[in-house]
Amino acid sequence: MDNEISTIENTAESHIGTLLLKTGKLKANDVERISALQKQNGLLFGEAAKSLGLVSDDDINRALAHQFHYNVLSPDDETLSKELVAAYEPFSSEVETLRTIREQIKLHSGQQHKVLAVVSAERGEGRSWLVANLGIVFAQLGQRTLIVDADLRQPRQQEYFKIKQQYGLSDILAKRAEHSIIKTIAGFDNLSVLIAGTIVPNPLELLSQELKNYLDQCQNHYDIILVDTPSVEQAIDAEIIAQKSGAILLLAKLHQTKLTKLKLVKDAIQETGVDCLGAIITDF
Repeated sequence: MDNEISTIENTAESHIGTLLLKTGKLKANDVERISALQKQNGLLFGEAAKSLGLVSDDDINRALAHQFHYNVLSPDDETLSKELVAAYEPFSSEVETLRTIREQIKLHSGQQHKVLAVVSAERGEGRSWLVANLGIVFAQLGQRTLIVDADLRQPRQQEYFKIKQQYGLSDILAKRAEHSIIKTIAGFDNLSVLIAGTIVPNPLELLSQELKNYLDQCQNHYDIILVDTPSVEQAIDAEIIAQKSGAILLLAKLHQTKLTKLKLVKDAIQETGVDCLGAIITDF
């Protein structure tokens, strides 16, 4: 049994070394130095490499993430916006907070609420950023995740995920496009994004009449659906989207959001029968 365990550990260590070589973090002669220090001091490969100053904690974490199929992007990858810290800085304290929020959502929603709208009182409080990054951390957990940009007035998700197509939610609701226009994000197999689509003159009517039916259909294909919204002060759209989603996550920004406004938003939305899973105060 001891020999079997040793073989597994050696294989894992070797794989990390191979990954670090492939990514250019190490050179062949570096591996020889690391191996010598390992034997001398009985260290793990990563420990020896770090003690020699050849790699950082982040380098090791990224190699481990690759080894365990945890989807992350390298710093020089330009596929997505660098504002998506869950993709580019997955081991930061900021993203650890996002993972905590994810677990709280799972704890309070269960199977009852698969659709969750992120709502805030004012503009500039970070709804779109939170939706995008939460979508990534849910997908990293293996959850089939759909981000829906229901802000049909000033959408942001296409910028975060660098989606260049024109068609999106508004076109589906207007029966001008099919579900197949949803984009699966490269490097994140469990993450799909539906951008807002064509800017239309009647967003409120589209959302009121068609959104709930469409979200109900999507629930058959995804474990979690996160819905981006405009601010409540900007348009009544947010209240309509919340009602069609069935559950909300309230967002406030430290030193910006007035508590009285936040409470008014919460009370107004809950009067329509929508569940509020909680409130988040960010300083991101």
